Parts: sequence; structure tokens; C-alpha cells
Amino acid sequence: MAIILELNCGKTLSLPSFSSHHYELTLTVELTDLTRVKAESSRLNQLLQACVDRETQKTGYLPEQVAVANRMDLGAGDRRRHAVKSTHDPDCWACSPRQKNLVLRIVSKHCLDKAKVEALARARFGKSVRALNKPEISVLISELDCTPTAFQ
Repeated sequence: MAIILELNCGKTLSLPSFSSHHYELTLTVELTDLTRVKAESSRLNQLLQACVDRETQKTGYLPEQVAVANRMDLGAGDRRRHAVKSTHDPDCWACSPRQKNLVLRIVSKHCLDKAKVEALARARFGKSVRALNKPEISVLISELDCTPTAFQ
């Protein structure tokens, strides 16, 4: 007797401008041994989680990038272009203030090595922690919060 095992894993990332990205993956396998269900389910779940986590790091198109580049405001039926402010403020972060505070709190709470955290950001996204956008910093926060000892 064959047993059909179907596993599904998905992740939705909230983005600015009332937008979101969603990635979902489903696996279906056929088992012939009922005693293998638990082990196979665990193995496939880990595989699905790793795939979904890896793919959600690729944010693709973000409405905020277009809005910042164009700096368009809609008002009274007309569009007005505003100059994009160019700031070279070293204290400026690309993510939200809440995300910035959460990163700083995790680093402080777990006494993490800031150079290792910075190296992780550069390895994953090719830019510094301060330059990470909201979805990217969200992935970084998850990694720091799940395995803080790796960055001490």
C-alpha cells in the first residue's frame, strides 16, 4: 500500500507601499513503508524550509525602490516630481527605525561581534547592515535571532 505524503512551506514578506512577496513550495512523495513517515516528513520539512528561506532572500522588484527613484507624489489628480535627497549620513539606515532598533538590541543582548554581523550582511546581500532594505534586514534579524552564538 502506497502512502502519499504532501508537504507545503511558504513565506510572505510584508513590503512598503502595501505590497508583499510570497514564495511557496510543495513536495509530494510516495512512501511504501508507514514507519518512514515521521523521518521522511522531518527531512523534507527541513529541505523545504531551507529552500523557502533561500528564495525569499531574493526580493526582486520593490515598489519602494521605484517610489524613491522617482519621488512621485499623487495629489489633487496631478503628479509633482520632488528631488531625491542625497544624504551621506553614516547614521542613516535603509530599513525601518523599528528594525534598526531590533538589530541593535539583538547585537547588544547577545554580545555579538559587530564585524561578524557586518560580514554576514555582506556575504548574503553584498552590502552593509545599514544599507539593507526592509525585507533583507528581516532575513538578517531572523538569522541573528535563531543562531546568535555563531556571531559572538
